[in-house]
Parts: sequence; C-alpha cells; structure tokens
Amino acid sequence: MAPVVQIKDIHKIYESGEVPVHAVRGVSLDIHRGEFVALMGASGSGKSTLMNMLGCLDRPTRGTYLLDGIDIDKLDRNELADLRNQKLGFVFQGFNLLSRTTALENVELPMLYGRHRKLSMEEIRKRALHCLDIVGLSQRADHFPNQLSGGQQQRVAIARGLVNQPQVLLADEPTGNLDSKTSVEVMGVFQKLNDQGISIVMVTHELDIAHYCKRNLILRDGVVVRDEPVQNRSIASVEMEKLKQAEAAAKLTAGAGA
Repeated sequence: MAPVVQIKDIHKIYESGEVPVHAVRGVSLDIHRGEFVALMGASGSGKSTLMNMLGCLDRPTRGTYLLDGIDIDKLDRNELADLRNQKLGFVFQGFNLLSRTTALENVELPMLYGRHRKLSMEEIRKRALHCLDIVGLSQRADHFPNQLSGGQQQRVAIARGLVNQPQVLLADEPTGNLDSKTSVEVMGVFQKLNDQGISIVMVTHELDIAHYCKRNLILRDGVVVRDEPVQNRSIASVEMEKLKQAEAAAKLTAGAGA
C-alpha cells in the first residue's frame, strides 16, 4: 500500500528579507497508514515549516508532496482547501475552540465549511457526538469551553480534528499548555486513535511526549538528521497508573506526617 504522505526533496525558501531563509532543505519522507510520528527539533530547525507544508497550509518552494496519492502542486487554491478539509485533521496547542459555542457545535464546525457538503444537520450532529464519545466527552457535549478543563478542551479539539474522518491527524504541540497528568491523558487518546488505524504526525519539543509515538524524526537546520523507531515506547495507561500510585503514596505520607 502506498504511503499516505510522500515527500520528495522538498525545500522551503522565504524571500521576505534581504537574505533568503532556507527553512527546509531537501527533505524526503514517507509516512504510512497507522504510523504515529513525532517531529522534533530546536526552534528554527524547520519542524513547524515542515508541519505547515504537511498540512497544506503552505506550499514547498520546490519538490513533490503527495497526500494520499494526490500531488498538491497540481491543485488550485480551492482544490487544496477541499483536500485539506477532506484528508487532514488538525489539533493545536491553544485548542482554538470558539468560546461562545458548545463542545458539540465546535466539533461540528469542520463539516459545515466544505464546499461540497452532503451531510444533513442530523447526520452532522450524529457524527460530532460520535467523535466526542471517542474522546470520552459525549456527556459534556452541551458545555462551553470555559466550563471544561484544559484536558477536556484539548479532547474536544481532537474530536473536531477527527470529525471529517481524515487520513492524517496533525497535532502541533498538543500538550504544550497542559500539566503532566493531563498530558498523559491526552497522549492516551492519541494512542487509542492510532491503535484504531489513524495516522498521526505530532510536533513536540518534549522528549517524554515523543516517547509515546512510534517513530521520531529530529530536524536540524531544515534537514532530517535522525529518523528512528521509538524503543521501549511509553504506554499512556501504564504511565497513568504509575501517577495514581505516586499520588496515593504521597497522600499516605502526608497523612502519616499529620
């Protein structure tokens, strides 16, 4: 089966200043269905630029990008927007939920934007509820973002990214605004989705978060310098149990001290 993402010798050069900035330098990359990949690198390494190109938010200066077998360079602006809406889901660090809109309505939004929308409102609502159920939040469907914790808001954002049944889910620092325990909960959601066959590409600067993925790509100066499978991968359910045991032990210690 062909890779869902095929990148061949892509470059991204920004000409905005006097000196051109070569943000990505000849990256070639295949991502197969069911992979869970972390993109890592220091600030200025090119990982965000590469992520923007993977998300069809920016085009390469040169090189080839095939998304699910489709050459994005052959698409006009509207066709590219349609492809992005149909094939990709997005999860952001800042959640990007509409504050005056319920969790359910936030999840419905991507289905309302397509130029070729075929679903009825009843079908849209049913699919949105199903995605909230997948991330364990169907009981919070009528809650507004300010009535949800940070972890719950991120799970709503994940449900929104899933609702158009994308080929690839792109996550940009999805745990960046979350505490350690909530980060593990969110990574558990990603692992569950990946176990169901969803391909995930995640930008992160946190080594412990990257360890929940199956494959790590490290960029430096616009070049992939390492591409390796994750050894002794972290499993969210196991790590969550360890956290619970540590919390229980801390409470016992505090109680004994009192």
